[in-house]
Formats: sequence, C-alpha cells, structure tokens
Amino acid sequence: VQLQASGGGLVQAGDSLRLSCQASGRTFNSVNMAWIRQSPGKGREFVTAISTSGGRTYYADSVKGRFTISRDNAKNTAYLQMNSLKPEDTAIYYCAARSAVLTGPSLWYDYWGKGTLVTVSS
Repeated sequence: VQLQASGGGLVQAGDSLRLSCQASGRTFNSVNMAWIRQSPGKGREFVTAISTSGGRTYYADSVKGRFTISRDNAKNTAYLQMNSLKPEDTAIYYCAARSAVLTGPSLWYDYWGKGTLVTVSS
C-alpha cells in the first residue's frame, strides 16, 4: 500500500491542525493505520493507531485528550485531528499501515508514507 501524508504546517501553541493520509494500492479497510512522529534529534515515537474498522484506537499518553485518529474507508483516508498543540508536538508526522492485528502502541508497521512536518511555535 502507498501512503501520502499531508496537512502539516507552522502553527502557534494552542492551535489545531488536521493531518490526512491518503492510501492507495491495496484495500484500505484491510490495514490498520497509525501516526508516528519523529522530533528533531530524537527517535520515532508512536502517536496513535486505529483498527481496520475504526472500532479500536490507541494513543500515546502525551497526546491523549488532545489528538484524535479517525478513518474513512470509503475515501481510503486516515486522519489525525490535533488540538491544543504544544511546542513539543513539533515533529515530522508519518502515517503507517500494517495488516497484523493491533495490540497496543507499536512502531512495527509494514508501510510508511514520507511524512509531513508540523511545527508548533511558542
């Protein structure tokens, strides 16, 4: 499956932003989706994931209550709604997909998009 993330940009602390991940090349509703980020000078960090039907979601503690993952299987698209953004949310955000069942936060995904940069100024 091919993934293309979009929607990043420069925002101020407290602002909101919505990222999109457009998928192609495989039946979208057969893969679990995730958002994973990488801040400057740091390793990749799990942000959130959603099951194939959207019935199960997982969040990193650092984003719980502020970020919401969703998906529209008819549009082959996953979303990440980010509210109350903080400077520490600054990162490249990658969308990722895998067929294996979701069991919790993980960085083990089979397919990765190129990422979109989110910069939050204080």
